[in-house]
Amino acid sequence: MLDRYSRQTLFGPIGKEGQEQLRSSSVLLVGCGALGTVLANNLCRAGIGHLIIADRDYVELNNLQRQILFDEDDVARHIPKAIAAAEKLQRVNSDVQVEALVEDINADGIETLVQSTDLVLDATDNFETRYLLNDVCVKYQRPWIYSGVIASYGVTMNILPGDTACLRCVFPEMPLPGTTATCDTAGILNGVVGAMTGIASTEALKILLKSPKISRELVTLDLWENVFDRIELPRQPDCPACGQHQYEFLDTLSGTHSTSLCGRNAVQVRANTGQKKIRIDFPLLAERLRLVGEINYNEFLLHGHIDGYELTVFPDARAIIKGTDDEQVARSVYARYIGM
Repeated sequence: MLDRYSRQTLFGPIGKEGQEQLRSSSVLLVGCGALGTVLANNLCRAGIGHLIIADRDYVELNNLQRQILFDEDDVARHIPKAIAAAEKLQRVNSDVQVEALVEDINADGIETLVQSTDLVLDATDNFETRYLLNDVCVKYQRPWIYSGVIASYGVTMNILPGDTACLRCVFPEMPLPGTTATCDTAGILNGVVGAMTGIASTEALKILLKSPKISRELVTLDLWENVFDRIELPRQPDCPACGQHQYEFLDTLSGTHSTSLCGRNAVQVRANTGQKKIRIDFPLLAERLRLVGEINYNEFLLHGHIDGYELTVFPDARAIIKGTDDEQVARSVYARYIGM
């Protein structure tokens, strides 16, 4: 074992004792796309003892540009991302216990998962899951790392409950459907994935080793514009999550729900935003989606064909995804193109 990690243990802040600490650590990685594959690769090679990878999606050809644990054989096999990643990682480092969960992370079961791990890493594609992770990690005092990439831009932030600001201190309200870009509408450079995961995976090691050098700032960068920033963000006493300990994303049914439409090869997906009434901005959403598909709309609905699916979006953020009867696939399509 020591020979495998010799270059890492030579680094003073880790050493042999730190390596043993990493080997006894457990990390939950939520999402196994661009961010998730690189984070998983880095942590597995660093010798994390137990790595749990949770993802609801399957490998597609367009993933290969930036998702480093997959190849063309995985695309041909239509294999779940979590399974493909676990297979690769076990060949990289059999000393690490890699557990693959092919499921959609939601309020059911998330508490047990988080309580059994030392650190949670966000590699998701939607804010719904991030707010859920924030709630459960704050509730059980588990550190987690928020990360995101889009186009040439990246962001990451360590969240240490009781010490740093949490996600809702920074973003009190979840973005409404259709208001945020996704990599399927704005694109993504693989270089920014590497840059952000290099920072986040190193911060993960610091957190597991309880290093005094842990970052307590929001880190952002834009590789195309050559801009790098670190922003200090204080905790907010009136924060619903870490200030008032109200875990609405964990305790309620807020989130995205889906129902297969019998006989139609279609799934209805509905964004549940609690008591908040919302209305999709069709012109804004259409402008984004026209970069990747044929879109038209009127005051009643937005309709289009994208990536082999037929999307019909209604003003209340409800959508019908035609071209699949698999609810997880439909929710993934919804997350990609509508942005929840």
